[in-house]
Amino acid sequence: MSGNVQSSKPKEEHTLSHLGRRPIPIPNGVKVEPKHGGVTVTGPKGAINQVFHPDVKVQVKDGSVVVERLSDGKLHRALHGMTRTLIANAITGVTDGYSKTLELMGVGYRVAQQGDGILLTVGMSHQVEMHPPAGITMQVEGNNRVHVRGVDKQQVGQVAAQVRRVRPPNPYKEKGIKYQGEVLRLKPGKAAARKA
Repeated sequence: MSGNVQSSKPKEEHTLSHLGRRPIPIPNGVKVEPKHGGVTVTGPKGAINQVFHPDVKVQVKDGSVVVERLSDGKLHRALHGMTRTLIANAITGVTDGYSKTLELMGVGYRVAQQGDGILLTVGMSHQVEMHPPAGITMQVEGNNRVHVRGVDKQQVGQVAAQVRRVRPPNPYKEKGIKYQGEVLRLKPGKAAARKA
């Protein structure tokens, strides 16, 4: 049993290392400028200044981004794969962009466009007005759907999470704000527990 645990570690490290070594192709119309501790990625959708650990070396060679680590130490192996993922996400962001869609559910729950932001009516005593930070757009579809878009994957996720947090979904009452495609799971209540 202990032998199985030991053999799984090198396999995981090898996977991370293999991912980090893989060059990232740079699409047409995208420019990657390496600098100490980061890169600037510019494309049709905008630009991202991606910061990473200075112990990782990034170069542009033959139309691809190559990520190199300083040693085979555990920290550098982890940084290697993570840095490659961050840069790959940045390239995808400035090329295609990222988006998350939220849906409002519940009687009387609705959303309206308010300039560059949104106005939420979600069963509170007041309406909630939200405006996106720079680099993010909010677009309302109908009266119960919001599209959050941007070039930065992490930022898109953060803004979408902030919108959802205004009124998290309640699966029992089928009210709230949820991600499109999110599956809400009912937990057994006290009555069900007593029957059991």
